[in-house]
Amino acid sequence: MNSQIISKGEKAEALFMQGYNCSQAVASVFADEMNMRDTDVARLTMGFGGGMGRMREVCGAVSGMAFVISALYADEGRASVYEKIQTVAEKFEAENGSIVCRELLGLDKDGKRNPTPEPRTEQYYKKRPCNQLVHMAADIMEEFLNSK
Repeated sequence: MNSQIISKGEKAEALFMQGYNCSQAVASVFADEMNMRDTDVARLTMGFGGGMGRMREVCGAVSGMAFVISALYADEGRASVYEKIQTVAEKFEAENGSIVCRELLGLDKDGKRNPTPEPRTEQYYKKRPCNQLVHMAADIMEEFLNSK
């Protein structure tokens, strides 16, 4: 039998393509490490999608990484958690030029905020890099955890 190892990035991208938002997709693939049910993780991270409630601020994929780090390392204290979040966020930013949703998507800062997500159509996926950003964020998080 030929078994292929699937990365957390591949799993997160698959979840995103199934309709999870960016934050849910990244955080959910680490449910086992956090000793949580993936359905609970998806519930708790829903509001971080679209750059925090679709306000296009910090990328939901980055927020998903922050959620995972908080869940895993909160006992180490705030400074330690912040340092770990900064480490993964800096790696994400180095690869993408930003951690801000609207900048990653090339959107106008003064654009009208709309809380309604766009339908997930073929055209939606063609014009957005979100699936790749989710993939990258989950891989960064996996690499970070493997280095600990």
